[in-house]
Amino acid sequence: MLRYIAWRIMMMIPTLLLISALVFTIIELPPGDYFESYISELRAQGEAVDMAEIEALRAQYGFDQPPVMRYFHWVAGMLQGDFGYSFEYQLPVNEVVGERLWLTVLVSTFTIIFTWLMAFPIGIYSATHQYSWGDYGLTFLGLIGLAVPNFLLALLLMYFANMWFGTSIGHLMDLKYLNEPMSWDKAKSILEHLWIPVIIIGTAGTAGMVRRLRANLLDELQQQYVVTARAKGLSPFRTLVKYPLRMSLNFFVADIGSILPAIISGAEITAIVLSLETTGPMLIKALQSQDMYLAGSFLMFLAFLSVIGVLISDIALAILDPRIRLQGGSTK
Repeated sequence: MLRYIAWRIMMMIPTLLLISALVFTIIELPPGDYFESYISELRAQGEAVDMAEIEALRAQYGFDQPPVMRYFHWVAGMLQGDFGYSFEYQLPVNEVVGERLWLTVLVSTFTIIFTWLMAFPIGIYSATHQYSWGDYGLTFLGLIGLAVPNFLLALLLMYFANMWFGTSIGHLMDLKYLNEPMSWDKAKSILEHLWIPVIIIGTAGTAGMVRRLRANLLDELQQQYVVTARAKGLSPFRTLVKYPLRMSLNFFVADIGSILPAIISGAEITAIVLSLETTGPMLIKALQSQDMYLAGSFLMFLAFLSVIGVLISDIALAILDPRIRLQGGSTK
């Protein structure tokens, strides 16, 4: 096991280097850069452009150098904890992410907990009561949850909340607390607004997890070892929990690789609709304005979380399911 973990960690280095090269190349592919977009925006607004100042900024941040040199400077800076400068916000990337990062983690973490708490009881009930009225009803609700996009659900909820109660459910806090330092009143305001995006974002995830858990558990309940356990008089609850449920959780553990980056990125489109102060809208805006250091550093952080999540899920799967082996070879 330790040898396997060491080998996987060593393989993470070339993987992340390759991802960094791809991220940098993709960001560089569109014609121009942030400064050209900035010049076009100023001219569209009828404002004067100081080209001498623009050229000085280009030289200051290395945009007068070849892309290869800028790539190596960017990677070297990240290794030292310097993620560059955001031209859009005129702040270092570390300061731009700041509060948005922990707000995203807060929303995503509560969404994951909500999804698990809802999906596991429903999925287990549907699998153990196959073709009952309850199974049909929960399956129907699950299909609706999968079919309705999160952003559409957010729009509907915003409309009816405003029409019925005259309230706005946008943002993660009251507007008076925006850009204010954290305080007890601000924390209470965040908690009061938190449940709305959690329910909206968690709806599709809950529906998808219910369907997968039900399908996997139904497959395991038909296995011979379950029939044998029942024949030996093992109670239904112990028969379910000891092996079938455990074996059907493989997909859940495998999802760790995608859950970790999702905690940081959040539901971008839903966040834009609800005007949430999370990192998703910030990333989309950085990509649109070609704010290279902000967008590139953020994407690299997501890539790092992805490879860490895949490693954790592989190790957890080997521990959870004895049929999985970390090394190849024939078995007798």
